[in-house]
Amino acid sequence: MPFADVNGQNIHYQDTGDGPAIILSHGFGMGHEMWVHQVEPLAGAGWRVVTYDERSWGQTTHTEPFDYWDLAADVIALMDHLGIDRAVLGGMSQGGFLSMRAALAAPERVRALVLVDTEAEVYSDEDRAQFQGLFDAAMAVGLSGEVGDVLAMTLFAPGYADARYWQGKWTAKPISAWLGAKECLFERDDILGRLGEITCPSIVFHGDADMAIPVERGQRVSDTLAGPSSFVLVPGAGHSANLEVPDVVNPAMLDFLASLD
Repeated sequence: MPFADVNGQNIHYQDTGDGPAIILSHGFGMGHEMWVHQVEPLAGAGWRVVTYDERSWGQTTHTEPFDYWDLAADVIALMDHLGIDRAVLGGMSQGGFLSMRAALAAPERVRALVLVDTEAEVYSDEDRAQFQGLFDAAMAVGLSGEVGDVLAMTLFAPGYADARYWQGKWTAKPISAWLGAKECLFERDDILGRLGEITCPSIVFHGDADMAIPVERGQRVSDTLAGPSSFVLVPGAGHSANLEVPDVVNPAMLDFLASLD
């Protein structure tokens, strides 16, 4: 299992295929495995696919506190470690948060963006209270049972077959170990007003049943990015469209990547 000692972190990653690079960043509470349905199709289409565990998740060791600008610096440092000068950056939810910040911090390194169920804004007071309540309940009783079910309902549409797999991973991780990632999520800055600085091509996917980030916020990302951008509404998908409905996401993603110069 490869690890990269970069940016003061020890980042676990997987490197699959040959060709131009695409680096895929996962969402909060997830890990590199959430791209399982994309790695083989992308590699088969001639892409070098890098997935990895962000700070606080999976096998990556890390320091705290951190913010999404730090995670953006991590992905650029991982590119340096792997000898990748320029890459497509893909990200689901917080993976999108960090990918957009990487495009702001180092635009010359980012060929294009693939964004899944993400946004550029911050929590409303109502959202913040709702998610703080969920975190407080998890701290009190853990993520098994009803609290874990509520988190699964937030991240996946009803009926998602593999929700139990992710719930098993959540219960295996002490809730106290989520604190740094939770503070990063809650205290992120609003970058909507800076998206006009991002001029690379992009494609934005959003599940039509996303309970975590409203569809209109994903549409707003696509509309505000300065480069050519397309928006794909994914029917039947919750907050994890690439996991839940890859049959819709993958063909559109591959077509987008094939269109890049």
